[in-house]
Amino acid sequence: MPDEELLFDVADLFKAFSDTTRIKILFALMGGDLSVGEITEVVGCTQSAVSHQLRNLKQARLVRATRDGKNVIYALSDNHVYTILAQGITHICE
Repeated sequence: MPDEELLFDVADLFKAFSDTTRIKILFALMGGDLSVGEITEVVGCTQSAVSHQLRNLKQARLVRATRDGKNVIYALSDNHVYTILAQGITHICE
């Protein structure tokens, strides 16, 4: 059995997937890197709501941000995030 701290961290990771807006953002980023404005258009939420959810996703280390002049560009942190989302869809669709 993994230790309690690791179990707590895994539970926190899965909590990050518990919000539909966050899932929409992650799926949008599966198509490539996007700015907050671009994510807002794809997801259909306010910029404030998207920024709030991006902060949560960054804390969960599911997305990373890089500055491009005045813009911040967001991307999935790594291929593991893509795999988790793809496996989730596969599991639900079976």
